[in-house]
Amino acid sequence: METPETQIIPMPRIGDKAPEFKAVTTQGNINFPADYSGSWVILFSHPADFTPVCTSEFMTFATMEGKFAEANCKLVGLSVDGLYSHIAWLRTIKEKIEYKGMKNVEVKFPLIEDITMEVAKKYGMIQPGESNTKAVRAVFFVDPKGVIRAMIYYPLSLGRNFDELYRALVAMQTADAFSIATPADWQPGDDVIVPPAGSCGVAKERMEGNEEMKCYDWFFCTKPISKETVLKTILKK
Repeated sequence: METPETQIIPMPRIGDKAPEFKAVTTQGNINFPADYSGSWVILFSHPADFTPVCTSEFMTFATMEGKFAEANCKLVGLSVDGLYSHIAWLRTIKEKIEYKGMKNVEVKFPLIEDITMEVAKKYGMIQPGESNTKAVRAVFFVDPKGVIRAMIYYPLSLGRNFDELYRALVAMQTADAFSIATPADWQPGDDVIVPPAGSCGVAKERMEGNEEMKCYDWFFCTKPISKETVLKTILKK
């Protein structure tokens, strides 16, 4: 018979509503995702305070926080450490750590206390193949309606690529805004993919009078959207 300790909680999936929780953080209490309605939010976990890979990640995320904010995205961190550990670690980062030109870095986004691992288990952040007591480096993209749009998991030993997290955020927002898809390695200003036409004949009809659209075959058509147009639509100034 399953007990609360052994009960298996299904991992959330893309398209699911983000699991709800209330938590204590370094920036006060939060009610997730309700407090972030109307904004994108990146909820991410790290294995432990006072560890080097996590330190490099938090410095990078804190340095890029303004860039994410311009894209209407807020940041929320989590580990299974306690609040006082979080506070002491973040103070140490600001006062003592200099890395890749980053120094005096103040982490202003909330860092969740999750000693009971309740939140980490709801989001599948505890992966027994890595550790039963530390959260892996999970990343959840939650849209303004509280829906999970993407998830990325990294092992304990692998630091995240934050430029890629930003690229993924902007790509999803661009896809929503223009009803398109983005190809491999897409960056703002690159051509985007338009929905499949359904047949060669339909593709040709769609191309008539639309010199910008290029169809390689019925299933693969692209069109340009300028970087300026993307950023004007996505970014808040």
